[in-house]
Amino acid sequence: MIFVADTDVLIDFLRDRGDEARRIELELKTGRLCTSAVSAFELWVGATSPQEKTAVGTLLGAISIIPLDAPAANDAGEVFRTLKAKGITIGMADSLIAGICLSRGAMLITRNKKHFSRVQGLKLSGDYRTSSDD
Repeated sequence: MIFVADTDVLIDFLRDRGDEARRIELELKTGRLCTSAVSAFELWVGATSPQEKTAVGTLLGAISIIPLDAPAANDAGEVFRTLKAKGITIGMADSLIAGICLSRGAMLITRNKKHFSRVQGLKLSGDYRTSSDD
């Protein structure tokens, strides 16, 4: 099984915060941990100081980055359309991340259960609490 780390838990790892940081550290050792191109982008956007840029570069250099390819884009579009038809949304970036995970049968490691639990068929890691900043 591929484990895809969402941006929030990667930030927790970089800031050495709690259970999320320890889980990412353990998964890094297994070689199964990946992230999405979307989360990589979000990390680079948030890295403003030279130290943050170095830390992000080191982290992203240690894991695989899954691209947004045609099957993932199709799945992401389906996620976005399906949720919009129900009158709920999770945002474009989260739809793209969900599509990437769905297209590969990967499990998403995130604290953002509120949004991602809305996506039918998406596997979520059970080890994370719901984010309070949704």
